[in-house]
Amino acid sequence: MTVLLWILGILAVPAVLFALWLAWVFLKEFFSPSPDDDADAAEAAAAAKTAEKLGLLPVERQNTEHAAPLPADWAAALTAVRTGDWRPAAELLGGIGRDWERRSAAGYLLAERAAEEDEWLLAWETALPGDPDAAMVRARSTVILAWKLRGAQSGARTTREQAEGFHRTLRGAREEIARAAALNPDDPTPYIAEIWVALGLGYPNAEMEKLWAQITTRAPHHYEAHFSALQYWCAKWRGSERLASDFAERAAAEAPAGSLLTALPLIAHFEHDDSEDTAADNTPLMLARVEAALADAAAADPAHPRLPELRHLLAFYLHLQDRDEVALEQFRLVDGHVNALPWRYRGDGMARHFCQVRDTVAHRVTAAD
Repeated sequence: MTVLLWILGILAVPAVLFALWLAWVFLKEFFSPSPDDDADAAEAAAAAKTAEKLGLLPVERQNTEHAAPLPADWAAALTAVRTGDWRPAAELLGGIGRDWERRSAAGYLLAERAAEEDEWLLAWETALPGDPDAAMVRARSTVILAWKLRGAQSGARTTREQAEGFHRTLRGAREEIARAAALNPDDPTPYIAEIWVALGLGYPNAEMEKLWAQITTRAPHHYEAHFSALQYWCAKWRGSERLASDFAERAAAEAPAGSLLTALPLIAHFEHDDSEDTAADNTPLMLARVEAALADAAAADPAHPRLPELRHLLAFYLHLQDRDEVALEQFRLVDGHVNALPWRYRGDGMARHFCQVRDTVAHRVTAAD
């Protein structure tokens, strides 16, 4: 037995020595970063200083709630509902009327608030029973609430309780969506909300096509509708890379200038690109997509509520294509607000990621002058 222990001890010596060596390497690297780390940190600091000299905002001053500043009346309505006053929200939606792009965008922001606290919406519904604007906000808020109940984790990491609450709330939302649609038959917004029900409950492709027809007969080139439908057709949900790309290319080709639907092929590419270099972002096809998106942004109404989202995408892809001066122009136009693709997928790190890319672009432009 003693001999056996001696043998095991001798065999263990190399493993112990290797473990000690690894610990030494780790501690040395931790307390004394490599020259590459020092160089990267110095370069990042220099880039941040360049951005500051150009008047660009630091990480801590980036708004992570929106992609751009809100119109004054939108901000006022959102402030009012936090205090329980629904009237400015009703006036806002009443004034927007049949501008479906603005209606869906403003309605979504109000619905987000209602998903957190809805006493003001209950007061609105009590004061004006059957109001189509209140019904739209209610339908959208229920869908948003369902996704909040689910959480942001993958399906494998979503608990049984979360999944049950998610599906139960989505099923209940269908009745509210139907009511909102009946109260305002021309409005595509309730059907846009149902896309997220379709995605969550797994509508078959044929059923999704029927829902899509309800939307496009009312608003054939609606940005939010197309963005939402593209998510359904992505491989991570109910489609595939081919289906998503086909949907995006077809929508962009059929849309008039200024509709911003040239964003869709860029989004489809972003959602399915798992490469580790920029080769896939510099193909002739991607170069043409970015050019089309630049022309689309130039033709758009400057007050289009989704224009900043396209500008964020353009800044990102222009950077990847080494078109730094044009990228910096887009970064300047959106600086201060970062809740948009591609930064949004970084969660709490979205502002940091935005500033890292923006500062790199600014530094390159300045160095080239």
